[in-house]
Amino acid sequence: MKRAAPLLPILSAMTGLLCFGVMDGFMKIAALAVGAYAALFWRNLVGSLIMLPVWLARGNKDGKRGLPGREAMRLHLLRSGVSGVMATLFFYGLARTPVAEAMALSFIAPLLALYLAAVWLGEELSRRAVAGSVLALSGVGLIAAGKFGGTSYNAESVHGLIAILISAVLYAWNLVLQRRQSQLAGPEEISFFQTFFIFCLLGIGAWWFAPVPPAQIWAVLAASAVLSTASLMLLGWAYARAEAQVLVPLEYTAFIWAAIVGWVVFSEPLTWRTLAGVVLIVAGCLIALQRKPAPEAAAERA
Repeated sequence: MKRAAPLLPILSAMTGLLCFGVMDGFMKIAALAVGAYAALFWRNLVGSLIMLPVWLARGNKDGKRGLPGREAMRLHLLRSGVSGVMATLFFYGLARTPVAEAMALSFIAPLLALYLAAVWLGEELSRRAVAGSVLALSGVGLIAAGKFGGTSYNAESVHGLIAILISAVLYAWNLVLQRRQSQLAGPEEISFFQTFFIFCLLGIGAWWFAPVPPAQIWAVLAASAVLSTASLMLLGWAYARAEAQVLVPLEYTAFIWAAIVGWVVFSEPLTWRTLAGVVLIVAGCLIALQRKPAPEAAAERA
């Protein structure tokens, strides 16, 4: 018999992605005001202060109080480092690129995750993965063509596109780490340590790159911190209860929220070039992520 899709993890992941989509809008406002580095640094300070009492009250996944085990802490630190660089690059690009377009370009991450799994886990790449890669990359090329060749774009938008594409590579690594992390740690633990470690890592350059924001930006940062920590907990809960292959395709629903936020908050039009690029990227990724049915499953359907 075919197993039913895990409904609650799917709903949790989609809600988490909705929070992330709205959070991107707040972070774009903050990044335009004080810069991507400063916005991320201060947001994670607020997020750490929010999540510390929550984590202390809930404890770790094993029910114990105190610091998590060595393997969990190693994953928290590793994923925080990857996410910190990834997020800084993404928000730098987001300040120079329409929200929906930035989200569309980040959609190559699930595809890149296949190649990372092949390198690190020894998984075999199928012909589907290669064909899907070509199709998805053509979508990226369609969106990028306007950046490099269009008259309505400038050098800043090209820099933003490059930053988002590099961020997407790191996001693919983040997806590989997320599943393992969620098996070792609870959602409150993941949210607190990732937020706190990113704050600490960015603190290295905060003296130079993170001026104190004006008073009106603190409300934006606080809203962003609440949405970010909520999203981390929702996604952590979902990935602990469903396989990555079920949840990763849901990443594409984020484009809906990105397009709405960009249109409502920033009056950003949704171009046909972006829509066509999204169709090609999503189609390519879905083709690549398809798996052949296991022999016993095929026999059951026969």
